[in-house]
Amino acid sequence: MIGNKKILVVDDDSSLRKVMKMQLEEAGYQVTLASDGAEAYDLIHETRPQLVISDLKMPTSGLELMRRIAEDDIPPTLIIVTAFGTVETAVEAMKLGAYDYVTKPLDFEELTLVVHRAMERQNLLDEVRSLRSALDQRYGFEGIIGRAKGLLRVLDQASRVAQRDTTVLIQGETGTGKELLARAIHQNSPRKSRPFVTINCGSIPKELVESELFGYTRGAFTGAHTSRSGKIELADGGTLFLDEVGELPLDAQVKLLRVLQQGEIAKIGSTEVVKADVRVVAATHRNLQAMIEDGAFREDLYYRLAVVPLQLPPLRERRDDLPELVKHLFSKAKERHNIADVELSAAVVQHLTRYRWPGNVRELENVLERMLVLCSSNLITEVDLPEEIRRVPPDSSSFWIELPEEGISLEAVERELIVRALENAKGNQTRAAKYLDISRRTLIYRMEKYGLAQE
Repeated sequence: MIGNKKILVVDDDSSLRKVMKMQLEEAGYQVTLASDGAEAYDLIHETRPQLVISDLKMPTSGLELMRRIAEDDIPPTLIIVTAFGTVETAVEAMKLGAYDYVTKPLDFEELTLVVHRAMERQNLLDEVRSLRSALDQRYGFEGIIGRAKGLLRVLDQASRVAQRDTTVLIQGETGTGKELLARAIHQNSPRKSRPFVTINCGSIPKELVESELFGYTRGAFTGAHTSRSGKIELADGGTLFLDEVGELPLDAQVKLLRVLQQGEIAKIGSTEVVKADVRVVAATHRNLQAMIEDGAFREDLYYRLAVVPLQLPPLRERRDDLPELVKHLFSKAKERHNIADVELSAAVVQHLTRYRWPGNVRELENVLERMLVLCSSNLITEVDLPEEIRRVPPDSSSFWIELPEEGISLEAVERELIVRALENAKGNQTRAAKYLDISRRTLIYRMEKYGLAQE
């Protein structure tokens, strides 16, 4: 399959250039001509061909052109044309990176075959480059949408730790994007070309966790008919992502601690110790320190995992990010389902931005996709919203408290609310009580409780 069909033919023989152009255009390619290497180099940057066919013997030789092309970030594939007596020079060109060579006098059937093979190779290279670019964009830190202060702080820490071979513990509620952040850390690390292996510790039966992590040998237990590598071994040289690490049984925690301390594993049923070169990134929505107090999580493992702890904020603390997230996720959903002509009404966007999203980004993504595939018109309206989102009152977004990480006094908050309400009502207790949606008697009681009656 031919993708970009552009070819640049470089030869100082004008008649041969024209014949090659005719033959290649008959084969379905778009051909541009150049008479020497200098002209060719300018045309390469102007037309961006996938393939360059160049004669070796020109005022600016094919070898010189090739050296200049090799310095480009994305060089085209090069085929050398040479006289039969200068095959040695063509071999030198191959060593410098030319894909293939053809000899004069040209066999145009052979030339077309070589060109076709070179194009298939270049198409594959372009596809790989495109996929890698898409992967970098999706899993790079720029792929995590948002400008909330708490999120930006986490992304800054993650981008700095990505370059270091340090164990990372990502904490956050379900659906906040812990795996996305883990992939971004891997994708921006020196291990990016090596495997990123995920294991969800909470989705595997407890009796199978160790075999999944460490692997097993043939005959290690009933049903073990062959030996099998574990996730840690499969991640060798790369990153092991332990999702929901708080669900690991205590026995497996002991063995994982050994991996982190000594970089060694032993398969179930084997006494042989194997080195494991892996970087561990763990994630959990659980409070591991509370689990330590309850005896459900090892304290020594916690400190091994939490060398760099990262706390992803929930979506309800990223209110300003919601409009951009809605637009981004809805666009992704439309692309995924190949639906281009459906839009969200302004009223729907308002409802989405004032909902608290207990399921965080994952819940938002699911709601948008559900509305898209179920809507019966080109405009998604309030009727299409799930009931729990539609019934959020319009003024619920007018009041928002940013909770400090170190905790907060409920009584202090209540006192401050009463003071603010009285200030807004210019001391009128009836209006202040109405504003707070309480009775005047209740307001007076609370004013006395906090010593506000005298004030």
